[in-house]
Amino acid sequence: MKATLLLKERHTVDREAFAELLVWKVPAPVRGSTHSFKYSLAFVVSGLCVLRYDNEQGKGDHRHVGKSETPYEFSSPEQLIADFWADIDSWRSQ
Repeated sequence: MKATLLLKERHTVDREAFAELLVWKVPAPVRGSTHSFKYSLAFVVSGLCVLRYDNEQGKGDHRHVGKSETPYEFSSPEQLIADFWADIDSWRSQ
């Protein structure tokens, strides 16, 4: 079984910023993760990725805020997306 694309969205946040969300259902967990989802969520401002959530192979679930990388505790795709948008709101209010 191949990966199944569940979500592919791009949202314009303002003239200089957009959010791109990609989520797949995978037949087996990505190395480093314990769930059956692969994801990449990015917030880009003026051509620079300032916030990213992903679970690339070997690193597991984590997020990037600027140049900092921290673990992320994945619970569900819905919570992942809610956390991502909350972080965007927080970043924009700074």
